[in-house]
Amino acid sequence: MKRFALLLASCLALSALNAQASMDLAKKHNCMACHAIDKKVVGPAFKDVAAKYKGVKDAETTLINKVKKGGSGVWGPVPMPANSPQVSDADIKALVKWVLTQK
Repeated sequence: MKRFALLLASCLALSALNAQASMDLAKKHNCMACHAIDKKVVGPAFKDVAAKYKGVKDAETTLINKVKKGGSGVWGPVPMPANSPQVSDADIKALVKWVLTQK
């Protein structure tokens, strides 16, 4: 039982570190200028993006492409600018994975 509790505590701590690292990445790349976790700013809330794409096949790939190339019309008239090449593919993938975990 103690091992399970220790493993659970380790997993929770690692999850918190990953969440903080992802938030830091979002701040670094100015995502938070247009987005927030729980409310619409210029763009949609990250939790709303996660809800919209929950259960959608290839959601991660779709969103990676949207972040890289930009787009418009899905969330309203304000376009999202392209974020490639100034944001690395690895950072975009990490950000999208994190966004999809928001509740």
